[in-house]
Amino acid sequence: MLTALSPLDGRYASKLDALRPIFSEYGLIKYRVAVEVAWFKALCDEPGIPEARELTRDEISFLDNLAKNFSETDALRVKDLERATNHDVKAVEYFIKEKFAGTSLAPLSEFVHFACTSEDINNVAHALMLKDGVKILCETAEKLLDCLCTLTRENSSLPMLARTHGQPASPTTLGKEFAVFYHRLREASFKIEECIYTAKLNGAVGNYNAHTIAYPDVDWPAFAMDIIEQFGLIFMEHTTQIEPHDTMAELFHHIARFNTILLDLNRDLWHYISIGYLSQKTIATETGSSTMPHKVNPIDFENSEGNLGVANALLCHMAQKLPVSRLQRDLSDSTVLRNMGVAFGHTLLAWQSTLKGLEKIQPNKARLAEDLDNAWEVLAEPIQTVMRKHGIANPYEKLKDLTRGKSITLATMRAFVESLDIPADDKSRLLALTPATYLGLAEELARS
Repeated sequence: MLTALSPLDGRYASKLDALRPIFSEYGLIKYRVAVEVAWFKALCDEPGIPEARELTRDEISFLDNLAKNFSETDALRVKDLERATNHDVKAVEYFIKEKFAGTSLAPLSEFVHFACTSEDINNVAHALMLKDGVKILCETAEKLLDCLCTLTRENSSLPMLARTHGQPASPTTLGKEFAVFYHRLREASFKIEECIYTAKLNGAVGNYNAHTIAYPDVDWPAFAMDIIEQFGLIFMEHTTQIEPHDTMAELFHHIARFNTILLDLNRDLWHYISIGYLSQKTIATETGSSTMPHKVNPIDFENSEGNLGVANALLCHMAQKLPVSRLQRDLSDSTVLRNMGVAFGHTLLAWQSTLKGLEKIQPNKARLAEDLDNAWEVLAEPIQTVMRKHGIANPYEKLKDLTRGKSITLATMRAFVESLDIPADDKSRLLALTPATYLGLAEELARS
């Protein structure tokens, strides 16, 4: 949509269809309705609340369909009611009561939202939104990891000059460098998947005040726990009016950590492309530059980097802000929570962009070999290490004098090795060594 204020609902809208039913205003209202319905059904199923009688099979089916088949038209009706109430959760209550009108459930209408504060409904809805939203993220994370795993295996033995501080360093393999990010991101994804989602249903200040004054004999904590666990959430026993959001903050930190690792990968890949170690598959219809026809820019990794920055700014703010609420409740969390979908949207965009970029790159073997063949100075490390082994004095200093700031060739290194008074087997091994074969356990590490 050209008039969208946010690019998430404009330029990038088609890429975020999976998140829209979860984090949109419609999605939030739908989750609220599901929670209200579950609470109502549980009240009617509780023997200690005789006024909320047992429901018939048709009534249960009616309620289930109300939650399951909640439509955008229904959401618009809730928004109409909100214009009158100026309260979003009260509007949901009135919507459900409207649906009860003219049915056998009408006499039970006052058990809709019974003894609840708005946060009882909202915190469960938000937990369910996050739980479903994370599933979408994890699907893309799995694709990212699969792609990195393939690149790791395919390039496990392909030599590459490493660079520390941007300068030539001991060689590695391209696959091993992919493996580093594969394992880092896999561990970060495990942390996201292991996160728990907590919720509460305990009233205005967390003490079941209204509940116990109406029905003192009901075990309200057990009652609330049962409903929350039916949603696949973890019951939070001690709260104020709000669920403290600590587990929510933990989730946001873990997503931000994954994003930070991905940012590191994006920048490394951008640099490998810039120095020619990686090339990008071209698409005939695409334009790299409006004025320079030759350009094939690493736009996917750049797009990802930008979106990761926006996502982490939001995620880290939410993780720091949401667990803090004045006394038993203030409303400063409300508008922040409405931006969860924005953080997830920029995160998903970033992950999709990196994945798209990974699927387009391929190693430039000739360029990799060329750099290795021009970096004979990196063999100073193995030579001085073998000299140390045999007790030769000042091996580091001797190699430093030989190589530092100088153009070193195969002949230079061979002559130096030939001059060493070391056993024949070590000398032969050093003479046979090249930058492309000085790889240590890189290939094995890439395959492990």
